[in-house]
Amino acid sequence: MKKITIVAGLCIALLSACGNNEDKTAANADTTLLPEKEAVKKTDPILGKMTLDGTAKLGGPINIRFSVYNNTDSTVKFCKWHTPFEKLMSKYLDVAMEDFTDVAYKGPMAKRMMPPPADSYTSLKKGDSTSVNFYLADGYAITKAGEYTVKYNATNISGIVVSDSLKIKVIN
Repeated sequence: MKKITIVAGLCIALLSACGNNEDKTAANADTTLLPEKEAVKKTDPILGKMTLDGTAKLGGPINIRFSVYNNTDSTVKFCKWHTPFEKLMSKYLDVAMEDFTDVAYKGPMAKRMMPPPADSYTSLKKGDSTSVNFYLADGYAITKAGEYTVKYNATNISGIVVSDSLKIKVIN
């Protein structure tokens, strides 16, 4: 019986705390819209883009250009870890065939301590960009001709946002 009294008391206290205490005065009914410049979606400060350089041939290097752009009015930094700006050290791309079959990653997997040291960052001045080329087949087992989708997956580590995937057609 003692337990029921305690449980009932807690339920009453909980229900009374959940009551609607909203003040419905005109002062609290502000329907002002945000200024237009604040409502506009802000672009990502460090934007990345991948493009295929040349033709993708089976057994060939499959040359991809990875470009990074600073869309801000100030200097920004991005981490080179998990990007093509360092030698192939991790699986920072998701590669799949047209039937959504994942392509196996065959490169090294570096283990690192966090946070990254200062020398692992690259600076970009306002409005500036930088690019690097890499060979997809160096880290991924491209064994069949066909269409592939390449997506960058390491935004949380590098700070680079690559919103578009790259579609490539590998020919014999």
